Amino acid sequence: MLSLSSIPYTLQPGFARTFESGCLTLGIVFPIEASGFGVPTLQGQARLARKAEAHGFAALWVRDIPLLDPEFGDMGQIFDPWVYLGYIAGHTQHVALGTASSIVPIRHPLHLAKSATSVDQLSGGRLLLGVATGDRQVEFPAFGIDPDQRGELFREYVEVLRRSQKTRFETLQWRGGYLSGADMIPKPYAEEVPLLITGNSRQSLDWIASNSHGWISYPRPPVHQKNFINSWRAAVRQQCGDIFKPFCNALNIDLTASPDSPPEPIHLGYRLGRNHLIDLLDALRDVGVNHVMLNLRFGKRPAEEMLDELGEYVVAHFPARTTEPLSDSYSPSHTIELKVKP
Repeated sequence: MLSLSSIPYTLQPGFARTFESGCLTLGIVFPIEASGFGVPTLQGQARLARKAEAHGFAALWVRDIPLLDPEFGDMGQIFDPWVYLGYIAGHTQHVALGTASSIVPIRHPLHLAKSATSVDQLSGGRLLLGVATGDRQVEFPAFGIDPDQRGELFREYVEVLRRSQKTRFETLQWRGGYLSGADMIPKPYAEEVPLLITGNSRQSLDWIASNSHGWISYPRPPVHQKNFINSWRAAVRQQCGDIFKPFCNALNIDLTASPDSPPEPIHLGYRLGRNHLIDLLDALRDVGVNHVMLNLRFGKRPAEEMLDELGEYVVAHFPARTTEPLSDSYSPSHTIELKVKP
């Protein structure tokens, strides 16, 4: 863990399980619970996580919500995302573990790097690091951040985050910080923890294409989402050449008992039956979406009941990607050995 890995991030188990060009996989957002904007009970979440993994979901996602903001109400999974991901990692074996998204400006970049690489190593390379600038205004004064500067802080911190993973004892300087003569440990399972940027995060699309491994956007009808995906693919080609960088979006669903219930709009998603959900996901895959994070919190039925129905009837159409075991030449122990400075 003190050495730099030779494994490409595309072969990191979490990335390889979740993303493949031309394919769509499904994830579940914590808490796996139908609670609307109420206080989640968080009962049986580890058991539901194992069930989601057994059903073939590609990824499980947590959100970074440090404070209760009455203007938002939604508290996510309540627990700190890094502590919670470590807990869930111990209860699962193969499912990818993602942040959607960690709020970069309110976290020290070296602490964020250490948290991410720790979970990545302890889970066997399953972490997908979604990041964002944040949109809850109460958080910025609480953490001493000027909200008007969060776009600039985001760029600087992302650079520190990435460089600290990929280098040894490199001098790094940014506003409020200077690293020299020391090193961030542990290093990630692969060459880098896959980094997914959410929304615009106050950056240009070209910058996002150049500085991330994928883009998380918001739910839109397929005909509208296609335009965003085309812009994304064009920016990736211009900045990086012929390389695959996935496009993801979240989707709130209220899965009805009737499989043929037509879609009705709800907040950032739909109330609908499973057959129409499959049609919607087919359409999203056809326009280029690679992963959809399903959130069950607005469901009127018990979350486990919806999860089981999704697992039995929907996930088979959009299964997690099959990954081959890494060869000896791509094992965590096969790394570039560098001497540790005294």
